Amino acid sequence: MNNNIIPVVLSGGSGTRMWPLSRSHYPKQFLPLVSEKTMLQETLLRLPELDNLSSPMVVCNEDHRFMVAEQLHQLGIQPQAILLEPFGRNTAPAVALAALAAPSPDDILLVLPADHVIADHQALAESIERAVELADAGNLVTFGIVPTTPETGYGYIHRGKELDSNRGFVVDRFVEKPDLQTAKDYLDDGGYYWNSGMFALKAGSYLEELEKFNPDMLSVCKNASEKGLKDLDFCRIDSRAFEQCPSDSIDYAVMEKTDHAVVIPLDAGWNDVGSWSSLWEVSDKDEQGNRLHGDVMTVDTQNSLLHSESRLVASIGLDDIVVIETDDAVMVASKDRVQDVKKIAERLKTEKRSEAEAHRKVYRPWGWYDSIDIGLRHQAKRIAVNPGSKLSLQKHHHRAEHWVVIKGTARITNGDKQLLLTEDQSTYIPIGTMHRLENVGKIPLEIIEVQTGSYLGEDDIERYSDDYGRQDDK
Repeated sequence: MNNNIIPVVLSGGSGTRMWPLSRSHYPKQFLPLVSEKTMLQETLLRLPELDNLSSPMVVCNEDHRFMVAEQLHQLGIQPQAILLEPFGRNTAPAVALAALAAPSPDDILLVLPADHVIADHQALAESIERAVELADAGNLVTFGIVPTTPETGYGYIHRGKELDSNRGFVVDRFVEKPDLQTAKDYLDDGGYYWNSGMFALKAGSYLEELEKFNPDMLSVCKNASEKGLKDLDFCRIDSRAFEQCPSDSIDYAVMEKTDHAVVIPLDAGWNDVGSWSSLWEVSDKDEQGNRLHGDVMTVDTQNSLLHSESRLVASIGLDDIVVIETDDAVMVASKDRVQDVKKIAERLKTEKRSEAEAHRKVYRPWGWYDSIDIGLRHQAKRIAVNPGSKLSLQKHHHRAEHWVVIKGTARITNGDKQLLLTEDQSTYIPIGTMHRLENVGKIPLEIIEVQTGSYLGEDDIERYSDDYGRQDDK
């Protein structure tokens, strides 16, 4: 087989069921939940060494573009493309955008969600090799997870007749999430698999089937791709055109309707880490069955998950409890009720609370800032700038800023002045003054910024020059 195999990582999820660690601006795929690497990075690191394996594509939300680029950079991976969806339209359009961006219609797309755990990499590699062969013959291949329990939280795939090659099965039908008794029946039957959301398919084959069953979606995706712009390492999909795209999953839009759907069984320790209880299941535990992270002390605590990000968490007499501490929120739940965490996330979003969107520590392409104190007319931030990076040239209409360097060396534009400041030196930037912060040293630059004024929102920024192509976004 001479066709290129392109990993396509779908990284558009918001991860609301993993709040408060996962936020809409920093969802679970960018977090190191199971290992020292993030879930996105683990997805790429477990790819098998196949002939003709190309550099990956990533489809993600525009707001997450710099996190994707940085996490790939940390692995030394140069992506084939980072496709930026202006808004989510589910998986069918996301895969269509990747197929349209593929160099050849004969390229095989290996479609992988960015936020799954797979323990047995060898079993995964063997299943991928089989799937690629079947996809090369024109099949649309999905990976069915061999079930181990009667799960009611997953959709199922029922297999049909076995292929002549004995390497997979024709898909008989896709099944919605069942009730418990039905799930038990599926497990006893042996012919049902959990729907993993992983696929292998030729770019051209997928587009042909999409045109057959959902031509309007394909037309919009083509138009949005053609009108898109190349921006640094990113491919910006045209927002006005893409806004017209129907929202649908690849299962509903294509896989349930095509005559070419094939399922490959996958028994590799798969978990979608869709809740805190799922994370507890796949994690190493102590002798009491606890999964502990951070500064945690326990007394008479069993079968629990305790996660600390910024301070000591102590528990006494807990059983089957989840406690998640971050610098701005604490969530406590029974392990059998963690699916309801999304109700809290939805309520926070409805009430427009900042805890739904971002952590106190916010990442930017140049580094990060941590809002350490905020009042009615003041805010204090700790700002870190990576070596060689700089903030945009900007000004504010409602606030003044006082900068104190606490680590490293800063080149500062303050109006018509250029300053070079080191530790314990400072400068004051009046309202309406053009300014910029740049790290010209070899180590991270850190400053304390004190803002004062009538309005302290992040949207009070008028940019004049920016290395990262940002306009109205932060």
